[in-house]
Amino acid sequence: QVQLVESGGGLVQAGSSLRVSCAASGRTFSTYAMGWFRQAPGKEREFVAAISWGGRTTRYSDSVNGRFTISKDNAKNTLYLQMNSLKVEDTAVYYCAATRYLVLPTTESAYNDWGQGTQVTVSS
Repeated sequence: QVQLVESGGGLVQAGSSLRVSCAASGRTFSTYAMGWFRQAPGKEREFVAAISWGGRTTRYSDSVNGRFTISKDNAKNTLYLQMNSLKVEDTAVYYCAATRYLVLPTTESAYNDWGQGTQVTVSS
């Protein structure tokens, strides 16, 4: 089990950039693949991005591909999501999650441990 705490959310204008982080506790962070999900008001939580345990393989949703970059620093026990060219529709609570699956899953049920979320609001 790993404990996750997100940070870095905030209010930004459309077209700008923001980086959110996810700090993990425990010695086994390097053995987990990680993912970012988000939930907008009135909508279901959706997959955003995932990264393999070693950081070499990534996967993105179509809506963020080319604008967002997921990365993982195992030495710092930290996961990142760099978000560029932000749009109003990116407004949501962003969650990080950990999984033992080797194939990067896009479904919530495949992830075992979750953070509490960080709010990202993009204004027009």
